[in-house]
Parts: sequence; structure tokens; C-alpha cells
Amino acid sequence: MGVFVFLPLVLPLTALPIARLAGQHLHPRSTTRLLTALAVVLGVCSTLCLGLLMVVGTAQLPGNPLPDGWSDPEVRAAVPFAEVAGTAAIAGLAAVLTACGTELRRHYRVRSRTHRALDGLPSATELAVLPDDTPYAYAVPGLPARPGRPARPGRIAVSRGMLRSLDRDERRALLAHERAHLAERHHRYQLAVRLAGCANPLLLPLRTAVAFSAERWADEEAARTVGDRRLTARAVGKAALASRPTPSPLLAGFAAPGPVPRRVAALLDPVPPARSWPPALTPAGLAALVAAAGTAASALSAVNASVALFLVLKAATPL
Repeated sequence: MGVFVFLPLVLPLTALPIARLAGQHLHPRSTTRLLTALAVVLGVCSTLCLGLLMVVGTAQLPGNPLPDGWSDPEVRAAVPFAEVAGTAAIAGLAAVLTACGTELRRHYRVRSRTHRALDGLPSATELAVLPDDTPYAYAVPGLPARPGRPARPGRIAVSRGMLRSLDRDERRALLAHERAHLAERHHRYQLAVRLAGCANPLLLPLRTAVAFSAERWADEEAARTVGDRRLTARAVGKAALASRPTPSPLLAGFAAPGPVPRRVAALLDPVPPARSWPPALTPAGLAALVAAAGTAASALSAVNASVALFLVLKAATPL
């Protein structure tokens, strides 16, 4: 495997420039999808290589259930600094699995608790108006069916205070924004990037970038629905001045996350181009090429290390 097994652990650094620049030249829909795809591939490759290193490290532990041949010197020779890297990978992979499990459990627990709270309201429609004078609004993703529990559709939670702080047209923009979150399933993109950040901390900046681009995506959908970009910008600004944070960062709020002035300024500009890749002769285009090259190199390194370790283990395993 050689040093190739370590490359996917550091190649996520190549995605950081595009995380900052993609929104300048791409529609937020394309930005969200591009950054999520990069984060998922890089996170999977990083976790795979930790798993390969863990196999080498685990084979050296006394009493392990693996074949004896897997602890032979030729197996350890396939990885530079095999003892240190293998032992560190055991702890690293355990931390990754624990973090991902915790994130998933937290994600579904927040959704379940929020749905149970909204079920207590008189209305069972998509819009749930909470009798609270503090202004806030957020989208609650639906829940799949489980034994003994039917599927629950997504809902929009809006406080009475938020509705009072906006006029009739601004309320239309708010509801269109939250419906866009539900219709486009933005929670899935954000969950995928959050899990990628758990797999490799170098991917954490993409979490913030995708959260912001998802809000921008919903802004653009709201502006298209109401047919007035200035109205949507005004609604975003007024909601930001009046609202408090959502009860959880896992729930998409109308005035968060991300710098609200940037969202307002973007809505006052023309509609972003619908291209899926930034122009080549721009900083964003070069950053996208660097990220694509890094992601491809990470995938090739992970495949190369997997095949190499498979051949080494096969040769070291007695028939």
C-alpha cells in the first residue's frame, strides 16, 4: 500500500478552496450538490483507509480472531510505520464510528421530538403555528414509517410572533422558503456533510458552506415562487432582525444559518446562472479543478490500498 493509504486522510484539504468560492459563480443548488458530493466521496475514502490501517493494527494484537498470517512481517511491511499507524487507526476508526452514530442518533431524535411537540397543536396541516410571541420559523423534515408508527410528512413550524413581524406578502416568501427546504430535502445534504465531517475533521468547513448554500437555495426558490426578489430579500432581513436561533442546528431556519447580509445582497442581484461548474478561468474554476483532482486522487488511493492489502493478505493466509 505504501504512502497511498495515508493520502485520503489529507486530501480533503483540496476541497477547502472551492467551499469558499463555489457560491460566487454557481447557483446555490449546484453549490450544495457539488460540495455534498465532494464531502461524501472524501469522507468515505478517508474512512476506508482508516479501516485498512485498522486491519493491519488489529492483526498485531494478541488474541485477535484474524488469521495468524495477517500478522506476518510481510503484511506489516505493506504499511509505513505499521505499528504506530495501525494502532492509531484503531482509535481513529472507533472515534469516527462513534461520532457518526452520535450524529445520526441526534438527527433523528431532534426530528422525532419536534414532531411529537407539533402533534400537540390543534392543527394537523403542513403549517404549525406555535402560540409563542418570540419570532422564529423552521422546517421539520418528515419521518419514515416504522412498525406501529405511520410515516409523518414534513411540517413548517412558525411562531405567532414571526407571523406578526411580517406582512402578508413577506409571509408568502417565508412559507415558500420553508417549503423549498422540505421539497428539496435539504436536510439530507446537510446530514451527509455532517457525517463526512465526523469521518474527517478536515471536511468540517464544508458543513458550514453547505448549510449556507442550502439557505441560499431556499431563498432562490422562494423568490421564484413569489416572483419578487426584493420582497424575498426584505422578508429575510426582517426575519433576521426579529428572530432567535432555531432549537437545533439540524432544523433549517428562515434567518439562519450563515451571514444574512450575504443572502440579502444575493437576492438583490440577478438570478445566479444555472451552470453546474464554475468557469475554468476563474478562481472558483481553478478551485473546482483542484477539488476534483483531490477527490479523484483520494478515490484512486483508496482503491489502490484496498487491492494491495487484499493481495498481501491473500498471499499471507495459508490455504
